[in-house]
Amino acid sequence: MFKTNEYFDGKVKSIAFQGTEKPATVGVMAAGDYVFNTAEKEKMTVVSGEMQIKLNGDTEVRSYQAGQSFEVAANSAFDVSIASDCAYLCEYG
Repeated sequence: MFKTNEYFDGKVKSIAFQGTEKPATVGVMAAGDYVFNTAEKEKMTVVSGEMQIKLNGDTEVRSYQAGQSFEVAANSAFDVSIASDCAYLCEYG
């Protein structure tokens, strides 16, 4: 069954589902700046739009566009800056 999630006063919304190999969420983010914390390892894929990402401990901000992915370690955090609305897929574990 699906589970809906809402963060940052509704500016980030996702639907959780059991992927073919791992649990995952697919969602959208409105333009803005966000900090996400992770409990487990995550692989984020930009589906539409562009994300500016700064991983915890990094000094460099990297840009990811549609079709590109990045990984975030478990028990970590990452900063996200979105210039215009975008969509993503997040796979856990």
